[in-house]
Amino acid sequence: MDIGSKIRAIRNRKKITIAQMCEATGLSKGFISNVENNNTSPSISTLQTIANFLEVPLPYLLLEKKEQLQVVRKNERTQSFDKDSKIELVGSIGSLKMNMLELPPGATMENSDAQAGQECHLVLQGKVIAEQGEESVVLEEGDSFCCNTCVPHKVKNIGEEKAVVLVAGRTEMEMK
Repeated sequence: MDIGSKIRAIRNRKKITIAQMCEATGLSKGFISNVENNNTSPSISTLQTIANFLEVPLPYLLLEKKEQLQVVRKNERTQSFDKDSKIELVGSIGSLKMNMLELPPGATMENSDAQAGQECHLVLQGKVIAEQGEESVVLEEGDSFCCNTCVPHKVKNIGEEKAVVLVAGRTEMEMK
């Protein structure tokens, strides 16, 4: 865990000197230097003091790089195709993934791999029918549905134009 570099980066970004930090926190210059160089592991209480001074939440200092803000630019999205439908990975962090589905008229996206997890779907454009088990519901732009993925489900474009559906989900297998 590289807490020291994060503290230094925040301090420098805010144009705070070590001397100013020492004066405000009561910590010595040598100690701050050792913390920023990852030569010592401060207590949670000391980290809280530093976080308060830097005006950042304590948990932010404890996040690993892969747990921090993840940005995917539109032109950097991973795309895949299933028959005539397009799937774009909009973003992911930990076990949570968000995809955008583009379904041409008549196309169906089916999740037949039943596994424990959840998904939420938001219709951004078009008209679709969502089916799971014996249930089916027609959804239009702005409508949404959520489901447990332990039961297979599918989404079909029943409109005359392309349907776009934003899907956020995770499986329990990915959570472990």
